[in-house]
Amino acid sequence: MELPRRKGDELLKGGEMTDIRRRLRRIAAASDVSTVIACAFDHRTRMLPFIVADMRMVPAGVRAIGSEMVEAGLTKTRIVLKQWNRHFRPSQMQLDGRLPDIFMISAMQLHWASCREMLRDVCLIEPTRRPLVIVGGPKAIYEPWDVFSPDPADPFTADVAVTGEAYVLLRMLEVVLSGRSQGESVRSAFLRARDGGMLDEVLGLVYARGDGPVPEELIDTGIQRLLGDLDEQAGPVSGFGMLEAPSRKATLASQPLPASKIHWRSPIGSLVMTLGCKFRCQYCPIPAYNQRQYRLKSGERIAEEIWDLYQTYGIRNYFGADDNFFNDHERTLSIAETLASSQVGGVALRRRARIGTEVTVHDTLKMAEHLPLIRKAGIRALWIGVEDMSGALVRKGQDAEDTSEAFRLLRRLGICPMPMMMHHDGQKLITRGDESGLLNQIHLLREAGAGTVQVLMITPSPGSKIFDETHTSGMVYESVGNKRVEEYLIDGNYVIASHDPQPWRKQLNILAGYVFFYNPIALLFKLLSTNTRLKSAHIGFQLFGMWGLLYTIRRTFTWPLRLMFCPIKRRTAPPTSHIPMRSPAGGRAGHAIPGTPGPKGEPGQLETVAAASGGAGD
Repeated sequence: MELPRRKGDELLKGGEMTDIRRRLRRIAAASDVSTVIACAFDHRTRMLPFIVADMRMVPAGVRAIGSEMVEAGLTKTRIVLKQWNRHFRPSQMQLDGRLPDIFMISAMQLHWASCREMLRDVCLIEPTRRPLVIVGGPKAIYEPWDVFSPDPADPFTADVAVTGEAYVLLRMLEVVLSGRSQGESVRSAFLRARDGGMLDEVLGLVYARGDGPVPEELIDTGIQRLLGDLDEQAGPVSGFGMLEAPSRKATLASQPLPASKIHWRSPIGSLVMTLGCKFRCQYCPIPAYNQRQYRLKSGERIAEEIWDLYQTYGIRNYFGADDNFFNDHERTLSIAETLASSQVGGVALRRRARIGTEVTVHDTLKMAEHLPLIRKAGIRALWIGVEDMSGALVRKGQDAEDTSEAFRLLRRLGICPMPMMMHHDGQKLITRGDESGLLNQIHLLREAGAGTVQVLMITPSPGSKIFDETHTSGMVYESVGNKRVEEYLIDGNYVIASHDPQPWRKQLNILAGYVFFYNPIALLFKLLSTNTRLKSAHIGFQLFGMWGLLYTIRRTFTWPLRLMFCPIKRRTAPPTSHIPMRSPAGGRAGHAIPGTPGPKGEPGQLETVAAASGGAGD
């Protein structure tokens, strides 16, 4: 189910983000607080279409949190990427010769196994010595109850889940550290603040109550307020400077990864340029998460960040963590004009930066006359949400004719179109007489100049409109044979939700789509092509695609066999918290979904307005 909307109270006041960092710097000056931030990663997810970026691009979330900590004066911070440090164990970590005061984990749903493993390990530390354990990221935003174990035989738990962005974390730390006594541990100060009700006005937290090995109830302080002006975010340079070097060790190195090696390990830099999307796709949680707001950075700030990263680390390739960069045409043009005219030391910024980001077909055509400016701004690739050109899945201006036209416009200008497609129950592999078949559409995209292709099976996403319906209708699988559907299977590469009587066909269709696009014959045609624009890029994409296809086949080839021969057990309800949830005032919890036990064990009910979802801070 979608997150409730705050209705007129969605955004923080202007300047509040910079103010809280200023206040924290004063507190941090008298403290000696060290922090380790870990990015959870399940290596079983390494396949198309993520096979390069998963290891060669530092995720924006942990990097941004690290930057915020440094800008807030908490400079003793290290960022550990589990994709680089597979054997890292929190119970053995030391920073400056001692256990850190705070341990944070950022996790997506598909990397939950890695997050749970780290929670179990950090809980091996004696409670009196244990750091304050915080979990954030998409997993905590949509399913915060999972970071608190309801099983006494497996009592792993975090101290608090942050269900919002960096401001929520900094506000909580301000409350905890300002009330911390001399010599007191940060975790002890947190527990005292929690039990004293001092955290109840910090919107965007879920924490546990109860003295036993597992929580008796969870307190949900409500839906966060969002940062409206993204220029108030901390710059990315300091975040990159705190990365743990890749290692096979369970412990931390004495120093972070040297600046001279960062561009070798992360040749792609992640940037937040805009957030939000005007479309209301039922399978997507993005609009509700952003409270129907569209937020962005100024062109001047983006140019400054790119130049700082290039000068400091030599990074030249950037991926914008945008939901739809062309969402607001006027504001997009303002950013593009600034980037196109930016010069540093007499050198045009576009000579030092190659940018990729996400858009839609509809908005690309609306921006047709301005695409030369977009190219001049340094944008070299656009990941385009094509989904299904027949419009059977969703309609947002992406029919076959318009999509082909948009791709041709981009290709002529030297901007590589990178289509993202969704396979679904109603789509056949090949059709005659129309272009609704999966391979028919991939053929059209290839002819129109697509550089890559992404084919994922549509799966229910927590926080989306249809999340509850897909479960109650029996569409979602709980297990296939003796194989439980674990979180790492929800990335769209596996068919885990379908009403098709032969779901194994859908699984094979995904592989067929990739094989049809990435193969030696297609590579040969690229090599022999006389069209030199984007030729080298397309050849590189083919090589990486064939390499990634081998990973994908190796990891998924047994799944269609399971779907073919094993009985499928289906869910009849969405996953909910087994622990009762409530607001600080005793009302319904804003992040609970239908079926969650409420106050005094009553059945839960999702509130639809902010005033009923939060605590005293609302």
